[in-house]
Amino acid sequence: MIRNVLIASAAAIGLSACGATTQGAVTGGALGAAAGAVIGNNTGSGDARTGAIIGGVVGATAGAYMGCRHDGGCQWNRNNRHHSQLYYDQRYGRYYYVDSRDGRTYWQNGEFRG
Repeated sequence: MIRNVLIASAAAIGLSACGATTQGAVTGGALGAAAGAVIGNNTGSGDARTGAIIGGVVGATAGAYMGCRHDGGCQWNRNNRHHSQLYYDQRYGRYYYVDSRDGRTYWQNGEFRG
């Protein structure tokens, strides 16, 4: 179990080329899983696996949010210099923008589009 957490932590560090939201989610998830495993193992029933799962989910959520905030906001706004103008996707009936740093597209609400 601890070996898997260490592998996940090493993988998170290696994802430095990803956007801040993705990198934050991966790093937060790995660190949360590691902390959860240690805490879960040393408290209560000694269940490291459950602690790692809970810690990973909480860490990934917090990391993604922090990364998104670092990028200038989780939703499109005119003040984020990395967002393009909004485009309309007729197939899905939704607006999206293009991140000028990596070319990825995101829906107007900040969700990854593809």
